Amino acid sequence: MEQKQRNVSVGKQLASINTDYVRSIERQENRKQAKKVRLYRRLATFCVVSIVVIGFLVSTIITSNNALNEKEKQKAQVEDELAKVQEEQEMLKLQISKLNDDEYIGKILRKNYFLSEEGEIIFTLPESEKK
Repeated sequence: MEQKQRNVSVGKQLASINTDYVRSIERQENRKQAKKVRLYRRLATFCVVSIVVIGFLVSTIITSNNALNEKEKQKAQVEDELAKVQEEQEMLKLQISKLNDDEYIGKILRKNYFLSEEGEIIFTLPESEKK
């Protein structure tokens, strides 16, 4: 036991060697440690910036996709309206062509305004109620 106590007390009395070589090695180790710290900081900064940029890009893509879906819905509605308007336009063109026909105009006048040709008698029938 005394032997162990002597080794311990001898270990406490040891001092580090303070030579140029030891100081240069310590400086090299300090530089290596400082380089590691700077490297970790740069990597951490790069990761944070990358995550922010990727998040921004994903957000932009999602927003653009939602806007595109909305525009497609609007396009479908407008195409439906266009089809209805084109159908109505065709009916109006047909009606215009019919209105250029004198016989059709006479038929409309007789029906709506109770006009008659010479020698023609118009009878109106009461509308019957359907039960």
